[in-house]
Amino acid sequence: MRRLLGWLVMAVLAFILGSLLWVAALRFINPPITWTMIGDAVAGHGVTKRWMSIDRIDATMARAVIAAEDSRFCEHHGFDYKAIAAAAARNATGTKRIRGGSTVSQQTAKNVFLWQGGGYFRKGLEAYFTLLIENIWGKRRIMEVYLNVAETGIGTYGVNAGAMRYFKHDASRLSQREAALIAAVLPLPKKRAAIDPRGFTRRYGNSISRRIGVVAGDGLDACLR
Repeated sequence: MRRLLGWLVMAVLAFILGSLLWVAALRFINPPITWTMIGDAVAGHGVTKRWMSIDRIDATMARAVIAAEDSRFCEHHGFDYKAIAAAAARNATGTKRIRGGSTVSQQTAKNVFLWQGGGYFRKGLEAYFTLLIENIWGKRRIMEVYLNVAETGIGTYGVNAGAMRYFKHDASRLSQREAALIAAVLPLPKKRAAIDPRGFTRRYGNSISRRIGVVAGDGLDACLR
């Protein structure tokens, strides 16, 4: 038992050291591939991605993401406890549409380091990696990576590849409506499309478009400037 405990401690220490080095490296190196991309490649969907630095991506895109996904992105330290509580309260009512409280930081940690799906083990790792990127990367790098690895369509990753897919131009000159429509696709990229949107996607995109001005006016994207 003593030897087993010793191996366990060594394994934990190796994981902590390895994860710290991994996260530190990706502060400067763009993630080459993710588990979700590998899954799409295995499924035969292919992987289309076009990395673009946050300096070149139209600022409207980050504002659209903040408006749609995480209005307190610049305020919290990885976890929005108000959003988590609100999501739990809504889900407890038994409504059909289940809402989560994941921040952009949490989604980035999941997209880059982990796999899709739920489970307490995966959520625990997500929280761990969220703390690491918040403290090692900072907000601007987190948003840059998110905008480049988030799935924007089947086999399509990043807002630049999404802009090319839907609007035939890159993400450096997105209109407010285009950015809002891409943001509307992010929660369900395999079921929604930003081109000729209908129903909920169209209404959600219009709602995001209206909130983009609030994000800019209230300085909710101040940590990215």
